[in-house]
Order: sequence, then structure tokens, then C-alpha cells
Amino acid sequence: MRRTPAEPFGTRAVFAVAGAIVRPVMNAVISRRWVNLKSVPAGAVVVSNHMSEIDPLVVAHALYSNGHYPRFLAKASLFKIPVAGKVLTGTGQVPVDRGGAGAGASLEAGRTLLDRGGIIVVYPEGTLTRDPELWPMKGHTGAARLALKTGAPVVPVVHWGDQELLPRYGKSIKLFPRKRTTVKAGAAVDLDDLRGKPLTKGLLAEATERIMRAITAELQQLRGGTPPEQLWDPAAHGQASTGRNIDKKTVSREEPHGDGASTGTEE
Repeated sequence: MRRTPAEPFGTRAVFAVAGAIVRPVMNAVISRRWVNLKSVPAGAVVVSNHMSEIDPLVVAHALYSNGHYPRFLAKASLFKIPVAGKVLTGTGQVPVDRGGAGAGASLEAGRTLLDRGGIIVVYPEGTLTRDPELWPMKGHTGAARLALKTGAPVVPVVHWGDQELLPRYGKSIKLFPRKRTTVKAGAAVDLDDLRGKPLTKGLLAEATERIMRAITAELQQLRGGTPPEQLWDPAAHGQASTGRNIDKKTVSREEPHGDGASTGTEE
């Protein structure tokens, strides 16, 4: 069993300073409900839904306030921002270079963190969901690969409500009325039958599908409603897989994938 690591003084100090600044602000702008966050085990890959650019703050706030030191796989470009970059480095966040060999280095850094009992947060979708109703969409295989390579449990931690504070791709925070956010940790995703096998494309796809379905099921408990039978696939709808520059027109679920007809505008 992995034990919670004894964090270096410097790391704890940076977390404490960042927490002293961020937590009061978050508590002021949202009311919150946290469910089962203390049950997240040491050495876990935490996977989460992604609806708003404020999501990492919401998840980090919840995990840190419940005794965890969360690390995220974060875009390498963020580490170049003068103040934010120092905070990311000081708290041990893991930079990800999507464009090249840096991706392998990121996975190795994640493995080292997990092996010593740390928690690493991954957004399997890789970007904000393109789903018109904000359900999780098709995921990438990074979280599955990391979990299967290290033996780490995969724990879904989902949230709902912060998209009202900062809407998807929104440019301004909507403070009034005060928003309410719920963050909930679910049971670990069952990947036992996939462990110890060659990491083929098919096996990683199966593990990723299970992870995304687990996130979706947990999210459904928070928001209600009925999730789609098929996870939204940006490529099938002519959308870019990352970034803000996506086709604003979307295709209804009833139309075949790849149909160019438009039935609405994305939020």
C-alpha cells in the first residue's frame, strides 16, 4: 500500500502560501459541498471532468482542504508565466509538452510521484469538453497508460457548478448570484483485468473508455439527467481536439457522426 509522502518543507511552504491566498477567495465566490474527498488513497491517479478553465482551482481547493497535495499534468507553457510558473514549479506540478518527446518525460515524472505516494490529477479529455450539454467526451489514453504502468488506482473526482462561475470559454467570472459547487470522489475504476498485460492500442482504449464512463456515472449523480450513449467525439463533429479555436456549430446527437448539418451554437 502506498503511503502519503512526507512532503519537503519547501513544497509544503509554497502550498501553504498559495492556499492562504486562494482558499479565502474561493470560499468567498462559491459555496461548496465536498463528498468523500478524504477517501482518495495515496498514490492515486485522480481523473476529473473538465467544463471550465477554473476547474483546476476547484479540484485543487477540494483536495488540498481534505489533506491532499494535488499535482496536475499541466501545459508546459503555463510554467513560463512569471508568477504562476514559480507557484507551479514550487508545488511540484508536472509540465506536459504535447508536441514531442516531453510527453514521455511527463509520464516518468508522474510515475515517480505516484511511486512515493503522491496524488496526480489528470483531465483525460485533454481540454474543455465540446459536448453541448457539458457531459464528459471521449478521452485520451494518458491516464490509463500511467495507471497501468504504475499499478496506481484510478479515482474519479467530479464536480458540478463551477461552470456557472466561469462558463466554458468564458472571459469573465459571474459572481452574482453566488454559485454553489459540489466536488465528489467516487470508487476506484476497476482495471484489474487489464493490469499486467501489454499496453496495446485496444487495451488502452478499453481502459480509457472505462475511466470516462466512471467519470460520467459519478457526474450524473451530481447533476441528474441522462448522459449520451456515445461519448462526444470532437473529430467526428469536425472540431479541433484542443484549444479554443473550435467550430462553433455543433451536430445534434440524433444525426450520424460526421454529418455537417448544424442544429445550434455552442455556449
